Amino acid sequence: MSNSKSHSPKKYVIMISVVAAIGGLLFGYDTAVIAGAIGSIQTKFDLTPALTGWAASSAIWGCIVGVIIAGVLSDRFGRKKVLILAAILFAISAVGSSIPNNLTQFVLARLVGGVGVGIASMLSPMYISEIAPAKIRGTLVTLYQLAIVLGINLIYFINLKIAANGDAQWNLETGWRIMLGSEVIPAVLFFILLLFIPESPRWLASKGKIKEATIILERLNGQEKAATLLKEIQNSFNEGKGTIKELFAPGLKTAMIVGMFLALFSQITGINAIIYYAPEIFKSVGFGTDSAMFQTVIIGIVNTIFTFVAIAYIDKYGRRKLLLWGITGMIICLGGIGLMFHFELSSGPWLLLFILGFIASFAMSLGPIPWVLISEIFPTRIRGIAMSISILMVWIGVVLITQLTPMLLDSVGGAFTFWIFMFNAIVLIIFTYKMIPETKGKTLEEIGKMWKN
Repeated sequence: MSNSKSHSPKKYVIMISVVAAIGGLLFGYDTAVIAGAIGSIQTKFDLTPALTGWAASSAIWGCIVGVIIAGVLSDRFGRKKVLILAAILFAISAVGSSIPNNLTQFVLARLVGGVGVGIASMLSPMYISEIAPAKIRGTLVTLYQLAIVLGINLIYFINLKIAANGDAQWNLETGWRIMLGSEVIPAVLFFILLLFIPESPRWLASKGKIKEATIILERLNGQEKAATLLKEIQNSFNEGKGTIKELFAPGLKTAMIVGMFLALFSQITGINAIIYYAPEIFKSVGFGTDSAMFQTVIIGIVNTIFTFVAIAYIDKYGRRKLLLWGITGMIICLGGIGLMFHFELSSGPWLLLFILGFIASFAMSLGPIPWVLISEIFPTRIRGIAMSISILMVWIGVVLITQLTPMLLDSVGGAFTFWIFMFNAIVLIIFTYKMIPETKGKTLEEIGKMWKN
């Protein structure tokens, strides 16, 4: 590795953070690609509604497996090696899901991709958190959420272009295969770029590889700061053995509650209900199909723009303040959406404005900040397993909302569905005010010491 003085530490850390964040792009790409393909798959394999749901959601179950194994694997073999494994799984899934002759082959390929998504959903933000200097860590970890949003938007555009290349019969036989197979390109790019980034210096130090850790810390922070950081990192290993039991001891138990609560509530406040079901919601209140799809595109644009707001201000105003502002906006907009349904005023522009307001509020707060906080609140010696448990709650929330939203819309109606989400957001803002400390500008080791108090 070249001398640390020959490169700007800030440029270097941004470059490798961008590489790691591509895991988020593949996360968004993989989970959203099914939207353009599922109609053709349903017809091609003559699927019942139940089997269609299984085909569409099979990757989510792979995600749960991926999250469960990612912590153990990354603590044993290193963050970089397991990220490379995720890239390989993405590529295998892309090829496998583009060539199946039956539903079983398709589901197996999607499960493999889901494992990759699960690994990336934990390890990409963790890796960025462990290599980033404290003063810009929030900004850099937020790149991961931006990459998820860009991955979703990218595959919607690619699906649209592929579908336009042929007629209905061509799409039934070939189009959906190209959509799913196209993921191999970003997967191979991710794999190649990962070969050129360093291992996490905190993981190296935890394995006693002090010389290698020092070289990377100097490259990332400069020589003087690296010496101080290394001493902090080494001291943090003397404070516990890194067992699961330790996570639920006084002090770290609070960090564990914060991580799990934020992860779950980032999903059960309604974001996936709107992202997944927006076209159906718009059609149900009188918008035409083309208009509903166009408004879904607008949702994607707003989501992207306000993720940049989070990037700009997370290290200036802090995680806690952005969370309080954003969740307040979500509560107002969810209440408004419910009122539109309750008073049957949802055929006008107000429904769209409240939905866009909700998306904007989420994108600047509850979208990126849980990834940031979960990646920084746990000590290095136990960060892998702690993040696995926390981010498992994300995927449990995704499953719950994906399954329950259509049932709620059918049984209690739009008004009460969105008021339930509003109630969850009110619970979350109280929790944030009472339980979540500010971590802006602190090293990971300083944050670890906070829980003792």
